[in-house]
Amino acid sequence: MRIRAAAPAELPLLQSIERAAGEPFRALGMTAIADDDPLPLDVLEGYRSAGRAWVAVDGADRPVAYLLADTVDGAAHIEQVSVHPDAARQGVGRALIEHLAEAAREQGLTALTLTTFTDVPWNAPYYTRLGFRPLADTDPALTEGLRAISLAEAAHGLATWPRVCMRRELMVRHLP
Repeated sequence: MRIRAAAPAELPLLQSIERAAGEPFRALGMTAIADDDPLPLDVLEGYRSAGRAWVAVDGADRPVAYLLADTVDGAAHIEQVSVHPDAARQGVGRALIEHLAEAAREQGLTALTLTTFTDVPWNAPYYTRLGFRPLADTDPALTEGLRAISLAEAAHGLATWPRVCMRRELMVRHLP
């Protein structure tokens, strides 16, 4: 598996990956999540053209997963990470997150952040295994930017199910 920048022609495929990755939510009674439309092509293009969209590709150089990132209050924020179910449980999501962590370190950022569902096994429990910690409402690391993202997600209907902001500190590399 290789990770690289997303190409313009692949953006519709990213939408297909997101749709497929949403299907397992149906079994948890989260039909609205499974039925939610993927990000529009113009939004995906904005991430791609800004250099903030990466894909994990198979041996035929076809994307099987992708990650979109923003910078929020000095941290690399995972806006979206989706893995096609055919590629799930193979370390693809972890590899994308580690790729972002390296890119964030190179930019001098000291943390990764994300928002996710608390009770979905492949969400908060998974991210905890990757070194993320939940941020309580009183945690100083719960920045205004993360609070704004949470409010926007709630307005979109995501707060129907318990959600949490999470953070993973990055070790800063010191040059010799």
